[in-house]
Amino acid sequence: MSITQKPFGIDLIGRQMTLYTLTNKKGASISVLDFGAHLVSVKVPDKNGHLTEVNLGYDTLEEYDQKGAYIGATVGRYGNRIGGSRFTLNGVEYTLFPNDGKNNLHGGREGFDKKWWKGQILEDEKEDTVIFTYVAHDGEEGFPGKMKTQVSYSFDDDCRLTIRYMAVSDKDTVCNLTNHSYFNLSGEGDVLDHTLWIDSDYVTDVDDELIATGEMLAVKGTPLDFSTPACIGDGIARKKECPLMDAVDGYDINYVLKGEGLRKVATLSHAASGRMMDVYTTEPGIQIYSGQGLNQSGHDGAHYGPYAGIAMETQHYPDSPNHPQFPTTTLKAGETYQTTTIYHFYN
Repeated sequence: MSITQKPFGIDLIGRQMTLYTLTNKKGASISVLDFGAHLVSVKVPDKNGHLTEVNLGYDTLEEYDQKGAYIGATVGRYGNRIGGSRFTLNGVEYTLFPNDGKNNLHGGREGFDKKWWKGQILEDEKEDTVIFTYVAHDGEEGFPGKMKTQVSYSFDDDCRLTIRYMAVSDKDTVCNLTNHSYFNLSGEGDVLDHTLWIDSDYVTDVDDELIATGEMLAVKGTPLDFSTPACIGDGIARKKECPLMDAVDGYDINYVLKGEGLRKVATLSHAASGRMMDVYTTEPGIQIYSGQGLNQSGHDGAHYGPYAGIAMETQHYPDSPNHPQFPTTTLKAGETYQTTTIYHFYN
């Protein structure tokens, strides 16, 4: 294993940004950026040992700052949507910035994806790690509590990418952190020929603004069903059968995961390359977004059009602060928020 660093542009207030690359004995690598704690690159071998970029990303700091889609970003303080940009905690109503219609999405106007995170390197025989730390002030984007957050990216010789999240607040607050990378195991084109399995029989229902209603919908017999492996393109071809898909031209839905603790919850695979990616998490949900809104240039000038990548965001359910029946996202003052997600690449 090895870790290298290189400059990655200067931000608007003159700070030098740094790109960290972790490379294993197979030559596979990940690259992470202190701006927004982004996952910039994942290069892993196919069945013939050829290394290919399987993570959508950009080549410059300006693109990460100015282009949308949250490509590779750490999102917070609350990933996903909060309806009406407000929630009540301990009898106090908090108002957030509405950056998605009248709703709050991925932390607001300037979420964690736009912040500078302090990086620290840890090298070990089993895995190498970069730890990013950011401290959000009390009232930032409307959320209560000064919150110290750490996101660590680890990579090992078996091509396991482990993301660990930790946060502590000095006041009761809400917290729901995730990573918004888009994966394409073929390294080009789209993901319509990929196969997906998710250990889930239900999704959280949403209204016409993609805000959770509090109800669960069974996936069996619908194009939302990945409880047995299914082709993503086949599901999208049936989107007219499913109002939740038809409204957004694809997948943008939270799956209710089975089990508890760190367990395997999903597998993405691509037959032609032989690449596969298992997802393990401690989280209760995974937001699947099929990238239908993509339309931008990325790595080495590649064009990312609709379905160029699929986001598999492990997290708590959307709008949980407004639905007490959902697993809680309340972080009590002085307590520690901890979650883990692993993306294991193999062939």
